[in-house]
Parts: sequence; structure tokens; C-alpha cells
Amino acid sequence: MLARLRLLFDNFTLILIAVVALATFLPAHGQGAVFFDWLTNAAIALLFFMHGAKLSREAIIAGATHWRLHLVVFSCTFVLFPLIGWAAQPVLVPFLGLQLAAGILYLCVLPGTVQSAIAFTSIAKGNVPAAICSSSASSIIAIVLTPLLLKLLLETDVEIDMTDTVVKISLQILLPFVVGHLMRPLIGHWVTRNQRWLKNIDQGSILLVVYTAFSASVVGGLWAEIHPLSLLALTFVCLLLLFVILYATRWIAKRLHFDLPDEITIVFCASKKSLATGVPMAQVLFAGSIIGPMLLPLLIFHQVQLMACAVMANQYALKHQQQTAATA
Repeated sequence: MLARLRLLFDNFTLILIAVVALATFLPAHGQGAVFFDWLTNAAIALLFFMHGAKLSREAIIAGATHWRLHLVVFSCTFVLFPLIGWAAQPVLVPFLGLQLAAGILYLCVLPGTVQSAIAFTSIAKGNVPAAICSSSASSIIAIVLTPLLLKLLLETDVEIDMTDTVVKISLQILLPFVVGHLMRPLIGHWVTRNQRWLKNIDQGSILLVVYTAFSASVVGGLWAEIHPLSLLALTFVCLLLLFVILYATRWIAKRLHFDLPDEITIVFCASKKSLATGVPMAQVLFAGSIIGPMLLPLLIFHQVQLMACAVMANQYALKHQQQTAATA
């Protein structure tokens, strides 16, 4: 029993819970919010710089050409997820109300996360090159595909500034990765030698994203607008949705006979939804009065997916360790 509790409430999960509580009671606002925005962006840039520096050219090419894995991730992200959200609408509308049910559908058509998906894949000893290629491509494809899916399923006219979104993604993710990879001949050996403590950059970037995003929603009056019973119902729906998609992605990966590192990549890249992409998209797609209800499912799903994936990443890492020991 103690071992099970320890596995569920590992140190990283406890820190995540503490960060959510901190953002609720002491959210960053004003100049503090501006500082944390810059700090989060810098941490994400450093994360991708380090990944670029430690990945060989051969590993990147292998990740980019792993078409079967990418096809599964894209299918789960932009086909399976939206179909689940659309099929559940007749049940969700009377259970949550029209706006929150629409928010669930908006959540389902978003791309997967980038930084946290890669970080969890790295922690779990998955296929990091494939995760970088798959999650980055997902964010870029979503610039066009998310509004189209939303228009199809929600029957609403949407427009989006594609140039601005592409520029932001390129500056925050692709540019640091390319610079880090170009500097690999100079710092690659140092990064390899210090991988043990450099993993803190992975986890630190996740904690910063959680605190900054949750602070912004708390300052915006999140808890003043939502009835506690509606919040409980929405949390239950998000947990159920996460369970379904985690089970489905793991089952699909096993049925298609992917090895363990690829299974880890599929699970973490195909089951997650991006808060960093969803918030700016919502500001473009929806009128001001509806943005809050449309974003609340994403905010809750984002928190529970991070906590669930923290536990799963440690389980996968332990499984990888056991397989390596058995092979040795």
C-alpha cells in the first residue's frame, strides 16, 4: 500500500499540486505576471536549445522519418479526439450547459502540447526526436486545421492570423532547437555528461507553464464566475476524457506493435492538449464574453493531464529501467 501511494504521489506530482495551490492563493499579476511570462518563454527556449544540442543529426532524421508514429499521433490528435468530443455533445450539453460543452469540443480540436509532451517523453525514456518532430508539426498544422475542425463541428465562422502564429511558434520552439543543434559540436559532450541534473530544465519548464497559465486565469476571475457544482462536473468530464484517450492511445500503440520508446511518445504526444496554443487561438476565435467558458475545460484538462502524465512518466521510466536491467 505504501509503495502504491508513493508511486501516485511522487515528488514531482506533489510539487505540481503545490504550484497550482500557489497560483490560486498567490497568483502572479501586474509586473509579476509579465516577469513570469518572460521567464517561462526563456525556460521553454532553453529546453529546446538543450534538446537540439544533445540530439545527433542521425537521431533527428530518424525521428522525422518515423512516419508510422507521426500518422498515429496526428490521427489521435485531429481525428479521434475531435470525434470523441463531437459524439459526446448530446450528453455534455444537458450535463454541463451549452457553453462548457462547446468548450470541451474546442479542447478536443486543439493540437497537442509541445514542451510538456517532450519533457515527459524525455523523463519516461521515450523517443525524444520523434516527440519533437511530431509535437512541433502538430502545432503548426493546427494553425489551419483547428479552425477548420471547429467550423465543421461547432458550425461557427472563424478567422486566425496564421502568419503571427507561425512566427511565434518558430521563435519560441524551432529557432532555439536549431541554434542548439548547430552548437552541438561545441557543447554536445558537456550536455551529455550533465544529463542527470539537466533534466531539471524539463521539469522546471513544466512548473513555470503551470504557474503562469493558472495565475492568469485566477487573476481573470476564474473562480468568481463558475459555480462549484459546475466545476466538479467539468472536472469529472475532463478526467473521464483523459482516461479514455490515454487508454486508447496506449491500446493503439500496442496493437500496432510499437516498441516501448515509441509507445511512450505516442501516449504523451497524442493524449495532451496545448494551453499555450489554445489561449491565444480562443482570443481570436471567440467574442470576449464567451472566452472564459470556452477556455475553462482546457485549463482543467491541462492541469489534470500534467499530474496524470507525471505519474505515468515515472512508471514508464521504471519500466524502461527494469527492461534495461533484464537485458543486461
